[in-house]
Amino acid sequence: MKVIQFTVPMSTDDSVVVEEDILPNFYNYLHRHKEMQVTLIVKGSGTLIAGNYTQSFEPGNVYVMGANQPHIFKSDPLHFLNMKDDNAHAIHIFFDHERILKNLLHLQEMEYIKKFLDKTQHGLQVLDLRVQDELAPLIKKVSSSSGFNRLMSFLQLLQHFSKEIKEWKSLSTGFSKYSFPDSEGIRMNDIFQYTMEHYDKQISLQQVAAIAHITPHAFCKYFKKHTRKTYMAFLNEIRINEACKKIISGDFSSIAGIAYATGFNSAINFNRVFKKTTGLSPSEYIRSYKTR
Repeated sequence: MKVIQFTVPMSTDDSVVVEEDILPNFYNYLHRHKEMQVTLIVKGSGTLIAGNYTQSFEPGNVYVMGANQPHIFKSDPLHFLNMKDDNAHAIHIFFDHERILKNLLHLQEMEYIKKFLDKTQHGLQVLDLRVQDELAPLIKKVSSSSGFNRLMSFLQLLQHFSKEIKEWKSLSTGFSKYSFPDSEGIRMNDIFQYTMEHYDKQISLQQVAAIAHITPHAFCKYFKKHTRKTYMAFLNEIRINEACKKIISGDFSSIAGIAYATGFNSAINFNRVFKKTTGLSPSEYIRSYKTR
């Protein structure tokens, strides 16, 4: 497994390419491509890793990925047990920023779009749930049209992004020069995959360092260099993401049960990490979600 340099089938005739995936699972490889990407999650849930950022995703979420930004939408483990053909449904819009706009950016009408695209290098997510609902028909309109009509629909979507949406969540932890060479991408993907598959167990530095084929001491320096966070911080992010999913789905009997099911060795440690990550204690998060 590696950071695959994914090739989007951009033809000489189409400036905007749409790929609608209806599959048992989302594309299970850390990958990147030179095109920017707009994604609407229609069905399915899991964990998104974009650069050195980790979070849960769910139906209705809308993302804008930057050009050459390594990312993976990894399906929930439950999807692998329940192998239906339509577990994962997403609409992806790919466009070459330089190709599609090089002759348009100087136009005054493109001012807002240009400023918006300049902010997408590390990826963005629409925050407001009501706005997500408004965007779904616009994205589907791009998907269902073709040729000139698709181009016009897409520019209207970008205009909506740039002028109508006020709240965006940046998929960045603040390290602006983050990148993976291909050779390192192979190793990082193996680390990501191993962590997401074994987060509910005790993972030692020796175990994960063996996946990377380096010593534990070298692994700590290597992981911190490429992600600007410790491996334990990354592992805890994965575990808290999974804990939040269990709370939202109602898949728990107690807070202690969530703690042990997501790999924590004590409820006290779980409570501490949960509050540090989300700003709320587990019980506060449960109350907040039920109220919402």
